[in-house]
Amino acid sequence: MNQKTIITCPTCKKTSVWDTQNAFRPFCSERCKLIDLGDWASEKHRVAGDPVSNQDEDDTNQD
Repeated sequence: MNQKTIITCPTCKKTSVWDTQNAFRPFCSERCKLIDLGDWASEKHRVAGDPVSNQDEDDTNQD
């Protein structure tokens, strides 16, 4: 029952093994991990939800 879990890299779609020896999981490589991080930083990826209003900004705009 030592079956390896095969995953698909979210960035390049290459398959790799989900294992402690893969330090970049769920990605296949450091390159794919950094590409994904860059996409989050440039707001290509977003968490769904309603926009958050900044209460401090709202208070200063009422003057």
